Amino acid sequence: MYALVIALSIFGFFIHGSVVVADCDCGSSKSGPGFSSPQEAIKQAKREKILYVPCISLNPANPDYLSVVDADPSSPNYSTVISRLYFPVQKVKDELHHSGWNTCSACHDDKTAVRNKLLFPCLNSDRVYIVDTSDERQPQHYKTIEPEELHNLGLSSPHTTHCIPTGEVMISTMGDGLAGNGQGQFLMIDGKKNFTVKGKYSNVNTPYGYDFWYQPYFDVMISSEWGAPQKFKGGINLDDLAKFYGHTIHVWSWDRREYVKPIDLGTDNGWLPLETRFLHDPYKPHGYVACALSSTVFHINKKSGDWKADLVITVPPKKVENWWMGLADMPGVITDILISMDDQFLYFSNWVHGDIRQYDISNPAAPKLVGQVFIGGSIVKGGPVNVVHDTELTSQPDPLYVKGVRIEGGPQMLQLSIDGKRLYVTTSLFSAWDKQFYPELYKKGACLLQIDVNNKKGGMKVNKNFLVNYGNEPKGPALAHEIRWPGIDCSSDIFSPKGRWNDNL
Repeated sequence: MYALVIALSIFGFFIHGSVVVADCDCGSSKSGPGFSSPQEAIKQAKREKILYVPCISLNPANPDYLSVVDADPSSPNYSTVISRLYFPVQKVKDELHHSGWNTCSACHDDKTAVRNKLLFPCLNSDRVYIVDTSDERQPQHYKTIEPEELHNLGLSSPHTTHCIPTGEVMISTMGDGLAGNGQGQFLMIDGKKNFTVKGKYSNVNTPYGYDFWYQPYFDVMISSEWGAPQKFKGGINLDDLAKFYGHTIHVWSWDRREYVKPIDLGTDNGWLPLETRFLHDPYKPHGYVACALSSTVFHINKKSGDWKADLVITVPPKKVENWWMGLADMPGVITDILISMDDQFLYFSNWVHGDIRQYDISNPAAPKLVGQVFIGGSIVKGGPVNVVHDTELTSQPDPLYVKGVRIEGGPQMLQLSIDGKRLYVTTSLFSAWDKQFYPELYKKGACLLQIDVNNKKGGMKVNKNFLVNYGNEPKGPALAHEIRWPGIDCSSDIFSPKGRWNDNL
């Protein structure tokens, strides 16, 4: 029997309750991590059974941590936190935020690459934690890149993490060291051996750097903007908008690591262009960026040899009374955006209005709304806000209850299964903003929910059997953020093409 267990362990079979677990889509002996194409991922990727969700402790005496959630419907632990990795208690709170892998499908041709480290940039403390996920159900702290290593390069407020085909890890940063001014840059880390800091991607700074996505076939990277850390870390003040927040995306030459040009989205429709996504098909020059405060989505595309951004979605504001911001027009505030692996659907979350929207993007230039579901939000019935005019709804939505728990806050971070049938969502944005927009969320903690998706015609419905209530955590309520799992997901992996861009195509 012992020999059998050892044999199964070697071949990577999953055994419930054992320490040995290997359930990721990490490639085969003939290839590196991930898959050669999105089509292969859809054919071969396994169903997600484990979710990695970073948590910000609401008690300043307690550390932030990584929670591991069982998402296997056949498991007795389904929809529960099965382990927690607590990071060291620091004088400056970490604020775990986004995460990313040391390697992904961009390195599929590299047989030496192994997808077994998850990186957690800390938006507040400027640390970067590296976590070893070799034991997927019990991840371990592997290494810490201390803030001084970022500050020595004039960098701070690290945010988005992507692996790149060279075997390096690239992390966007938003601040210029301790000053916290808005200075977009990119930190480069060795993603294979010692995870040492290698320097910066470029010597060119852009304002308020936030997110980025690259497409090697087209020799392009697009980066986006949030604001100056010295301002957004204390919460949003609209008096700071014009001077300290962004409305521009930036075009780079991916191969040459050179800045090409800005694309100003404008002060009417382009405030706070946050998450940036391209289609997964590496041969299609189409992407999207969502502007949070303006509640708009722009279609990024290449025509006549040049990159441009066209406004394709606008979420109309709602006329309201008694909103804490004192505004009569309440924006949707689009905080996350996601594209299905088959490039058929675009999803985004309206964190303030409280809804998730699903669009058919079979024509990338003309998204069509095909699904909508409400997850809390600021306009629910019985709350302080009264909607006096709404061009979309005939009545204010009801509060959402799952397993007897009222969902506070609104839908925020999204992650979609590879088959496009399950959408996971958390309700926390950023602790200082959570406290302003949703005091009850900040007091009670966030939730993780699952949305059942019609991935053929469109449509969404809350799964009432799945809920992780981070208000009931052992060390007190926590704010849960981005969702990852072992193997490929819809916002980690970028696929490497087999050819190069030809302007005559």
